[in-house]
Amino acid sequence: MLSPHLALETIGAMLFGLAVLHTFSTRYFEHLAHTRPVHSGLWHLLGEVEAVFGFWAFLLVVAIILLQGWDSATRYLDAQRFVEPMFVFVIMVIAGSRPVKQLASDAADRIALALPFHGGMARYMVCLSLIPLLGSLITEPAAMTLAALMLRDTLFSRGASTRLKYATLGVLFVNVSIGGTLTNFAAPPVLMVAADFGWSSAYLFGVMGWKATVAVFLNTALVTFFFRRQLESRARATTPNAARVPAAIVAVNVAILALVVMTNDHRAMFMGLFLLFLGLAEAYRRHHDRLILREGLMVGFFLAGLVVLGGQQQWWLQSVLGSLDDSSVFFGAAALTAITDNAALTYLGSLVEGTTADFRYALVAGAVAGGGLTVIANAPNPAGFAILKDSFEERSISPFGLLAAALPPTLVAIGCLWGLRGQVAELFDLEAWSLWLEGVERPFLFLLILPFVVGAVGLWAARRDAQK
Repeated sequence: MLSPHLALETIGAMLFGLAVLHTFSTRYFEHLAHTRPVHSGLWHLLGEVEAVFGFWAFLLVVAIILLQGWDSATRYLDAQRFVEPMFVFVIMVIAGSRPVKQLASDAADRIALALPFHGGMARYMVCLSLIPLLGSLITEPAAMTLAALMLRDTLFSRGASTRLKYATLGVLFVNVSIGGTLTNFAAPPVLMVAADFGWSSAYLFGVMGWKATVAVFLNTALVTFFFRRQLESRARATTPNAARVPAAIVAVNVAILALVVMTNDHRAMFMGLFLLFLGLAEAYRRHHDRLILREGLMVGFFLAGLVVLGGQQQWWLQSVLGSLDDSSVFFGAAALTAITDNAALTYLGSLVEGTTADFRYALVAGAVAGGGLTVIANAPNPAGFAILKDSFEERSISPFGLLAAALPPTLVAIGCLWGLRGQVAELFDLEAWSLWLEGVERPFLFLLILPFVVGAVGLWAARRDAQK
């Protein structure tokens, strides 16, 4: 008979696996909500990606209470780190306010005018390249929020095809994930380990940031080229609002945003700043649109659930990462990120003792390279998901469609972050791949290919339904 501790670890792993499968099934529940209206409320709840991990985390807490008692459950929750969910909620609401959006939109328009492309296409390219790179200064959640809101107004609300929407979403998620690696404080998977690894912003840019920049611009150029005809007819520069926000109001809101970024690890500080922001937004309501509080709260709930469930995965994730060589760590981290948050992955990897500089680079680079494959792969992804999902059919984004759309830009990111280390030929060396596969443990290989098998089956089923 299993001890309560081992039983809890097993239950935690099972619930985590069910939560991952649930994220790939939300489109089915949304479909049920439209076809079976009697219980549409329940189906809508189960179809909300942002509610998935919170739902299964609640079941985990119930399991802890049943196995170990109420006090153990409260101690477990108190031991978890909920700063990141709180920070993402705050930064998402502030970055999505009209004053900050106006400043970002004005800057994007000025840069777009300097590009030799159609106005809407140029703004589209800025949203997919410079805004994600700006995430290295204003943090990835803020960059994701701004880029998603601008893309919604520039393209998604203007009759773009489903293929273009998914391709854009895949590139956006990947570019935001790797675009925050120019500094050591903006990307969650980097922030979690930068202090322990002794990485400064200058060092990180030298070993990883410039390669990520190359990948961001390459991904943007490729998606723009393949959809250039549709972008020329669909993408439009936004029309400025008649009522402009005064410069003083913009400056105050940007200052609050900057202070929140600077205090990202101190929840008492940034929550106090957030309350100040809410007070000013109420006092100057005429200069604000509806604050995205609901969307931000749902994203925070999603990330908090991921933290609670992720706390029970250390026993297998750490052992898997500790048994791999550098190449296996890189590609394994890129694949495992599809089924777990990349910040949690890098944190658990940092607990492995006696690691080399190459191991550390491989761990973080692989985690950020795979950060666009699923909505749970990177902390800012739920923010973009929440903002853009209403633009898709049945107000839902297919996890399988996102996985397929994110694979090409992910391969570009892998090629830049790993290949530009002087090992480009290694990516095409079939003998090296064969030797690597022979040395990989079978359980790890199963975890490696599981997300892609699930994605392939889902895409096949979706295509079959569409043909019917």
